[in-house]
Amino acid sequence: MISTHRDLALVDYFHPMRNAAKSATLFELDGQEMLDLERGIDETNRSLIGVMHSHTTTSAYPSPTDVRDAANFDPMGTFHHLIVSLRHPEPALRCYLISGETITEVPVVVTDGDDDDGQSGDGAVAAQAAVMPFPRAE
Repeated sequence: MISTHRDLALVDYFHPMRNAAKSATLFELDGQEMLDLERGIDETNRSLIGVMHSHTTTSAYPSPTDVRDAANFDPMGTFHHLIVSLRHPEPALRCYLISGETITEVPVVVTDGDDDDGQSGDGAVAAQAAVMPFPRAE
């Protein structure tokens, strides 16, 4: 789940969902699970403005399937699409807005969760990158 804070979209909750396609190369949301999630989000006065999935063998860039799926469930192009690439030993995270055929990369800010605004003590961004690596779980 992503909410806005100042000029940032702030992720304050992640809700994993099962892959209804049961495939390592194709991801499909379960419609009922998504409806249940949206209902729960509405009940807590939060906003769902992003989705995340992984690319197991390709880069963290929207595939033609991602673009087509975005047009189907996000026709206004307002959702943040986070993609984690597992192509290399070090995973990479990138974020995009997809509107029609237009793909716009959005910078990713990573913090340790202790601050409220994505800023370090001296006012500098704690961590920002177009490609943000993170460690694999062992």
